Amino acid sequence: MHVPLPGAPPFPPVPPLWREGRLPFEWAALLRSDVHGGAGVPDGDGRGVLLIPGFLAGDGSLATMTHWLRAAGWWTKSAGIRANVNCSAVACERIEERLTALAESTGGRVTIIGQSRGGVFAKALAAGRPDLVRGVVTLGSPLLSQLAVHPFVLAQIGMLGMVGTLSGGHALSWQCLRGECCARFRAALRDPFPADVGFVSLYSRSDGVVDWHACLDRDAECVEVDASHCGMSVNADVYRAVAGALRGFQAREDGWAQAA
Repeated sequence: MHVPLPGAPPFPPVPPLWREGRLPFEWAALLRSDVHGGAGVPDGDGRGVLLIPGFLAGDGSLATMTHWLRAAGWWTKSAGIRANVNCSAVACERIEERLTALAESTGGRVTIIGQSRGGVFAKALAAGRPDLVRGVVTLGSPLLSQLAVHPFVLAQIGMLGMVGTLSGGHALSWQCLRGECCARFRAALRDPFPADVGFVSLYSRSDGVVDWHACLDRDAECVEVDASHCGMSVNADVYRAVAGALRGFQAREDGWAQAA
């Protein structure tokens, strides 16, 4: 479902966190679905997909989607993240190296799929390196405000930021919010999105972690799905939307090539 973007909707104070209990049922429904078996999924033909997990999560959280993409012929690569808690700038620098390697291996631009915070990284990477990116699909990502999340999650961010500020190193810190370390990262999120890169933002009104309004980026094609936040990596509705985005990106790229 596509929706017009509202002018400036107020962020609801508390997303419905209790709805995150749906995840096991979503995963079971996915395994029974036709899309999990490949229905409607475009042939990857060796094209690259980079997957970036969400806050506190690691690459394993996207394992089901990774196997699904590989079965359809896509060349996948993980972000190399055990737990997504690093400074945004540091994390994106490391992921960009993997993005570059994947583009070189496949001989073409790459699609990036990012869940939650991973989707924010995906947008920043595409803005900075459009030469490497065919399209971006974000899964429940707070693109308009990274802090538009449930208070429980916000408290976790605050605690990790305090630890990172006191300990130094490459961890997420309070400096990331306003400091110089992430100035380039924040600018990439503010700048107009590259016209020749596809951009699809999936959001759910049932999201119990991220306020769904924060997913409605004006530069993206915003598509509504019925999913919990954590369940977006194992939800049949999401997989159908991802398959549609992959088809759209390829058609878009073919159109640009013909025009050239």
